[in-house]
Amino acid sequence: MKMEEQPQTRSMPGWQRALNALALPVLALFSALLLSAIFILGSDPVVLTAYAKFLSDPGAALGISWKTIVDAYHALFIGALGDPAVVSKELSEYFATGDTKDLTLAFYPITESLVTATPYIFAGLAVALGFKCGLFNIGAEGQIYVGAATAAFVGYSVEGLPWVIHMPLTFLAGTLAGAVWAGLAGFLKAVRGAHEVINTMMLNYVAFNLVHFLLNGPMKRGGATGHIPISRNILESAYFPAVFPEPLRFHFGFFVALLVAVGVWWFLWKTTLGFEIRTVGANPRAGRYAGINISRNFILAMALSGALAAMAGAGEVMGLNHNLAEGFSPGYGFDSIALAMLGGGHPLGVVLAALLFGTLRAGATKMQSLAGIPIDIISIVQAFVIMFVAAPKIIRWVYRLKGEGGFETVLMRGWGG
Repeated sequence: MKMEEQPQTRSMPGWQRALNALALPVLALFSALLLSAIFILGSDPVVLTAYAKFLSDPGAALGISWKTIVDAYHALFIGALGDPAVVSKELSEYFATGDTKDLTLAFYPITESLVTATPYIFAGLAVALGFKCGLFNIGAEGQIYVGAATAAFVGYSVEGLPWVIHMPLTFLAGTLAGAVWAGLAGFLKAVRGAHEVINTMMLNYVAFNLVHFLLNGPMKRGGATGHIPISRNILESAYFPAVFPEPLRFHFGFFVALLVAVGVWWFLWKTTLGFEIRTVGANPRAGRYAGINISRNFILAMALSGALAAMAGAGEVMGLNHNLAEGFSPGYGFDSIALAMLGGGHPLGVVLAALLFGTLRAGATKMQSLAGIPIDIISIVQAFVIMFVAAPKIIRWVYRLKGEGGFETVLMRGWGG
């Protein structure tokens, strides 16, 4: 009897899977920019005046609207990446004269974008690693503060060490502080079943008030009379080295962040512990049946997540500010939730999302100064990105995309206990 042939299934090529994975975040960003244009128009009094006379002269209103949107996003672009015409001109002058002063200023915008992206990479990796274990670490902001405070203290109080020892010691101290801080939430979940969202959220407030106490007491800089409490400057031996001379602020911490991203990828996909963490995140019951220690992985994942978030705070102290000031973070820890979602929980996706958010933040100031558009528009763009990534069916319905997205499962176990 001739056996019936089974239909052969063809696996999707890797490049096609990559394109499918990029489709949703790219379309989410595009949609966010389109919707944000409405708020850009609403913030310009000239546009509002033109629309008051829309019935009598609709062409003028539409023309002014188009010009306002183009000017706003053009200012955002040159503020984040630099003006291509200026860069080309300064490069020609550099090759002709060898003068680097104006060339340095031409590259200032893109280096500022990378500086802003650096803490985003660390913090985004922190939340993404928690997602992989089915944990929602909403306390990255507090862990950033703890890491920064510890790094600042070690940076200015430990004296007499060479750079090759003091710099990694300072960074490691901040990292370990964040690991212990977040590990506490993981321990409470593993032992008592306390939900990590509530624990990490409450620990944020503890961290903020702890730093406030330290900066107004034991760590307060002597003679400081400003309105913002500030610590002593760390020693130069604890600095992340600058990559370029002043006024560029781009520092070695960016490359550390990239190395850490590679390390997180290797840990999650190339080690036994990483496999266990991903298994627990995908199906903890199956993991327990396979003999995986669920409690240990909860604690480990939260500790590693806190360590990564603390690296963002330590990096800001060591590479950028060289001290600790109250309110130094503009919300890196809270934005990191969007980064992890936008990046699909993968380290490479997180790095790309961090570069995107870094450019948006860096370009926002120029958009306000050149186009007169409030800097808060960038927060609106980010909010729309989060909304579309968290609800991918909206994007699939609008753009008629087929198939299932990967974002639905990012928070699969985050609220499930």
